[in-house]
Amino acid sequence: MTEPANGNLESVVLAGGCFWCTEAVFQRLRGVVKVAPGYAGGKSANPTYEKIQNDNTGEAEVVNVEFDPNVISLKQILEVFWQTHDPTTPNQQGADIGPQYRSVVFYHDQKQKEIAESTKTAMQSIWDDKIITEILPFSNFHAAEEYHFDYYNQNSKAPYCQIVINPKLAKLKEKFAELLN
Repeated sequence: MTEPANGNLESVVLAGGCFWCTEAVFQRLRGVVKVAPGYAGGKSANPTYEKIQNDNTGEAEVVNVEFDPNVISLKQILEVFWQTHDPTTPNQQGADIGPQYRSVVFYHDQKQKEIAESTKTAMQSIWDDKIITEILPFSNFHAAEEYHFDYYNQNSKAPYCQIVINPKLAKLKEKFAELLN
């Protein structure tokens, strides 16, 4: 991750399956200043990893991506998003199954909504199945428990990281080398 060129940062909240995977992807982009895993889109006042796994709270695992728009655009971030998870599967990414693993873009304003919708339309051509990702107004973000932060970088030898996250990072490097730190 890079330091901002100025104080004009933007953020977007993205749900693309497991937040460990999504965090690892966006941490590697030039212009991304901070990636925080958490929960959004639900009705729980105080969601936890255990609650969203076992109760019907409505939260999705998300990352709050803070970025410098002078270095990387929201359009570029969303192009990475659409291509580093499967936006065509409802409530599932690989073996991770449940509504907490659904695909969502939580936008902060009308401009972000328009960019999310236009990139979704543009990216449909690379998928055989219809993209079902929701594009919803941002309403809340609850930071995940501390042990979820920087998960891949702290646990890259763990089997989940090797089997699930490493292929996503290889795809990122192959398709988006020009955007990487």
